[in-house]
Amino acid sequence: MTDFNVLVGADPELFVKEGDRFVSGHGMVDGTKANPLRVENGAVQVDGTALEFNIDPAANEDEFVNNLTSVMKQLGDMTGRELHAIPTATYGSEYMATLPEEALELGCDPDFNAYENGAANPRPDGNVDFRTGGGHVHIGWTKDMDVGDPGHNEACQMLVRELDITLGLASMLWDEDEKRRELYGKAGAYRVKPYGVEYRSLSNAWLRSETCMRFVYKAVQAVSQRLFEGKSFYNELNDIGRYAMDNNDLGLAKRILDHIGMEIPDELKLR
Repeated sequence: MTDFNVLVGADPELFVKEGDRFVSGHGMVDGTKANPLRVENGAVQVDGTALEFNIDPAANEDEFVNNLTSVMKQLGDMTGRELHAIPTATYGSEYMATLPEEALELGCDPDFNAYENGAANPRPDGNVDFRTGGGHVHIGWTKDMDVGDPGHNEACQMLVRELDITLGLASMLWDEDEKRRELYGKAGAYRVKPYGVEYRSLSNAWLRSETCMRFVYKAVQAVSQRLFEGKSFYNELNDIGRYAMDNNDLGLAKRILDHIGMEIPDELKLR
């Protein structure tokens, strides 16, 4: 069987901390959503109160880790502040009231649900005193596809459902934060891309260690290869993985991971 290696990228969000409190990152770098600031191995930008970066797509595990660590270091050097890969940053309502409107905006573009035939997910309510940090993963296996093409969309949904059962459930072991899913991070969250798909269910917690970065890369490759070979965990388990993620059912997640034989490094098992 021919190997089906894909390109893997990411666009995580980090939060700025000064002393013992989180502060908004607006105004700290020049890049914006519309015009990211290009740096070596990727780009950086402001995203609401967070600072976001993206990396060049990686063709191997070492390149993936190097791109992530390189761009994170450059972003930290630009700001001169502590940057934290934490799924939820609480600012407090009094501080939030001092911020400009553009810093309070949540992402304006919807994402979609791989279990609901690609229906748009509801827009989150931004009237809260916290913000959440995503660790979205981009998977590329093609190029210049029409994002409205039904066949391409179906392929994206199939891969996202497999990622939920593997990577999404595994993330519950190292990501103890359940508050983020009040706004983002439900199972099946994705966006279709001309090169493939953006998997949007993960938080930024996987950026905390190189071991976790490598695990994410290897999991994406393994799941993509299985699907290319016509193998599917979802065809066997249906929506049980979705239920475990959306209900923060750690016990069920562990049983599913054991059932499918997913090997997870012990140092990632925080729960």
